[in-house]
Amino acid sequence: MDTKAILAANARDTRLDLFLGIANWSIFVDHIPHNAVNLLTVRNYGFSGASDTFIFISGYAAAIVFAKMMLERGFIVGATRLFKRVWQLYVAYVLLFVIYIVTISDVAIRYGVPDIIYEFNVAGLAEHSIRTLAHGLLLQSKPLNLDILQLYTILMALFAPVLWIMLRKPGLTMLASVALYLAARQFEWNVPSFPDGYLYFNPFCWQLLFLSGAWLALGGTREIRSILELPVLRYFGIAYLVFALVMTLAGRFPELGGMFPTWLFDAFNPNDRTNLAPYRFLHFIVLAFFVTRFVSKDWRGLEWPVFKPVIKCGQQSVAVFCVGVFLSFAGHFALMISSDALLAQIFVSGTGIAIMTLVAYYISWSKQQDNPPRTVPIDAQRAQIRPKLNLAVGQGGEVS
Repeated sequence: MDTKAILAANARDTRLDLFLGIANWSIFVDHIPHNAVNLLTVRNYGFSGASDTFIFISGYAAAIVFAKMMLERGFIVGATRLFKRVWQLYVAYVLLFVIYIVTISDVAIRYGVPDIIYEFNVAGLAEHSIRTLAHGLLLQSKPLNLDILQLYTILMALFAPVLWIMLRKPGLTMLASVALYLAARQFEWNVPSFPDGYLYFNPFCWQLLFLSGAWLALGGTREIRSILELPVLRYFGIAYLVFALVMTLAGRFPELGGMFPTWLFDAFNPNDRTNLAPYRFLHFIVLAFFVTRFVSKDWRGLEWPVFKPVIKCGQQSVAVFCVGVFLSFAGHFALMISSDALLAQIFVSGTGIAIMTLVAYYISWSKQQDNPPRTVPIDAQRAQIRPKLNLAVGQGGEVS
C-alpha cells in the first residue's frame, strides 16, 4: 500500500478526536490544584499522562494533513500551509499569554492574593514587564500551564523539513530523532527560558513522541506489525503497566514507597517529565498499543451519543485547550476564595468541561456557516432533470 492510500485510511480515524478530546479535558482538570476530579486522569496510574497523548496525536494528525498536501501539491504548498498553521498556533499562544498574565496580575492586586503571581510564574511582569513580554513573544517565558501549547508551536515550526525527509527516508528520520533524544538527555540540551532556567517541556526530547506519531501515521505501524503480534510482547506490556502503576502509587503514598529499595524508588520518582524519561515514553507506547487494540477504528461505540461532546472537543483541540487553560486558573481561584469541598471541586470541573464543550460546538457551527453546503440553482436542477426525462421517454415510451 502506498503512502497516499495509508494517509487516506488513517485520516478517517475518529479515535484521534476522541482521545484528543479526553486529553484536553484531562489537562484542564489536572491544571486545577487540589482537585479530586483529577484523580480520574491517567497520570495517576502510570508514568505518562494527557500531555503525552496531546503531543503524540498532534504529530500523528499533522503528518496526515500536511504529508497529503506535500504529496499531491508539492513541498512548497505543503510547507506554506503548515506555516500558516504555525502562525495560527503562535497567535493563539500570544493572545492567551497576554490575557493570562494580565488577568492573573489583576486578580492578585484586586483580591489581595500576591502569592498567586508566583504560583503561576508571572512575577516577572511586575519586575521586568517589557522583557517578560518580549521573551513571551519569543516563546521563552513560561507562565504556568502554557507550556504544552508552547511546545506544540515549536515542534510544528520545525516540522516542514522533517516531514519532507520522513516521506522519503522514514526509518532514517526516526533514527535521527532517537539520536537527538539520547544526545539531549546525555548532554542536557534544552531551550533557555526567561527569567531563568529552561523550558518545562524540553523540545529536543519531546520531539521523539511527536515524530513517533507522525511516523506511525505514514505507515510505521505496518513496518512493526509482525513485532506487535508477538504474544510475549503483550505479556511484557501488561507487566510493565502494572509496574508503572505500582511505582506511581509508591510516589504518592510514602507507606507504599518505603516498601521498595531506595535505588528502585528513586529511579522513577520524581517522574522526569521535562526530558521525557525513557520509562515515560515506553509507558505511553505500551498504553497506546493496548488502547488501540480494545478500541478499534470501526468500533461502534465511537458513534454513541455519550462520546459526541468529547469528540467535538478533540476536533477543535487548540481552541478548547486555550479555553481550558484560562478556565483552570478561574477554577483554581474560585476554589481559593470559596469552598474547596469535594462538591465544589466537582462543580468547578464539570462547569469548566461544559464551557469547553460549548465552545467546541460553537466553533464547529461557526465554521459550517463560513462554508455552507453548495446548493444547485433551480434552473440548473431543471436542466439536469430534463435530459433524464428525455432519455426515459426515448427508452420506454413513457416516463415511469
